[in-house]
Amino acid sequence: MHTSHTRRGFTLIELLVVFAIIISIMAVVFTSQGSFNKTFVLTNTAYDIALTLRNAGTYGLSSRAVGTIANVGYGLHFQNTTPNSFSFFADTSPAASCTTPDCKPGNYVYTNGSDSLVRQYVLGNGITLADFCAFNGSWSCMSAHPGISGGLTSLDIVFARPNPNPFMSTNGLYSSSITAACLTLSSGLNTSRYVSVTASGGITVNAASCP
Repeated sequence: MHTSHTRRGFTLIELLVVFAIIISIMAVVFTSQGSFNKTFVLTNTAYDIALTLRNAGTYGLSSRAVGTIANVGYGLHFQNTTPNSFSFFADTSPAASCTTPDCKPGNYVYTNGSDSLVRQYVLGNGITLADFCAFNGSWSCMSAHPGISGGLTSLDIVFARPNPNPFMSTNGLYSSSITAACLTLSSGLNTSRYVSVTASGGITVNAASCP
């Protein structure tokens, strides 16, 4: 008795279908991985900014000298024209106008070319400072929001001894009535992280939102 065996391979159409399925799966995986990485980096950036604020507080409260200048305050400067970077500075300008041991220089505002720049931080990875806000009886921000005015061009958060509370300034002017500030970081994927600072020195990473 003769038995015949029929061998059948994959057709071109079947191979194309398999390749299409594989490519679709890979596209979904890579897209999801990219979004996860962006979110991860964004969260880390928010923590880095909070840590830098803590470092400014440590430097300021310990009265870390800059050369022969004592009782120096330290802070961070955010500018609307440089959304991908911020400055860590020593508030050395203007010079102290008194000679007592606790006399301090500075005006709680970063002055480019006069204050001492400790370090310029670049955010990178497509992350930007999308907005910053300050509370001075009411909220105002760099960008306008419903019910909230825009127009802020700069935000400075400075720590100086002996007060552990931050000194906050907007548009180059210090005001003791500013009691809170908030930073909005964006990855460009409709994902944001928020860093808030209170008048008591509290720093919150991944706050629910900025106003």
